Amino acid sequence: MGDFDFNIIIKSLPILWDGLLLSLKLFAIALVGGIFFGTLLALARLSSFKLLSYPAAGFVNLIRSIPFIMAIFWFYFLTPELMKWLTGQQGEAVGPFTSAVVAFIMVESAYYSEIIRAGIQSVPRGQPWAAYALGLNYWQAMGYVVLPQAFRNMIPIMLTQAIILFQDTSLVYVVGLKDFLGAASKAGQLTGRIVELYIFVALVFLVICFSASKLVKYIQVHMDPARQRAAKKDITLNGPGFKPGGV
Repeated sequence: MGDFDFNIIIKSLPILWDGLLLSLKLFAIALVGGIFFGTLLALARLSSFKLLSYPAAGFVNLIRSIPFIMAIFWFYFLTPELMKWLTGQQGEAVGPFTSAVVAFIMVESAYYSEIIRAGIQSVPRGQPWAAYALGLNYWQAMGYVVLPQAFRNMIPIMLTQAIILFQDTSLVYVVGLKDFLGAASKAGQLTGRIVELYIFVALVFLVICFSASKLVKYIQVHMDPARQRAAKKDITLNGPGFKPGGV
């Protein structure tokens, strides 16, 4: 490790911090937007109205079939050309952050819609029918009865997708955004110590993703009464007062 100079990380902390904040900002916006529009897409796909279900299914299948990086390129480079073709006037270039946000929300909404659709279908059919019998309409039954149960079932896979989303924020370097990885690359090029900075970025990603996994497991146990009872039972049986054989 004699050739490594990790002091360069301390010197580069300001630019790394700015890059991490941009990555977290992009992650938060894409996560909220992806879940919101993904829920609408999932409800549209499950709708009996073909004018809703067919376009939603087509959008989801199209977005999931193209590479993530192509979606970013599409909004950044092709939107001005599309506006020129539609209006006959030269469209203004979309900013790199705007194109990244739109691309991330678009792609994540397609993936989250499939997760949410599967979660909705995991709820017993008797639940919405019971809600209808009590006088609730479709949207009330979904909002008050089905979706709360579905989201509880979907927490693990939704967290996994969120972790993948955070990792994918590093793709925005292709449009010139200085995210966390881009900031490390820029600082490494200026100092000639890119290996140390990449190692630091990898460790930060590892800590954040591992902590998120532990957090969701904690939330899952405390949101699910059955898991909570099982955890308490395990503590009781294995506690210091437990004696095998009864007495």
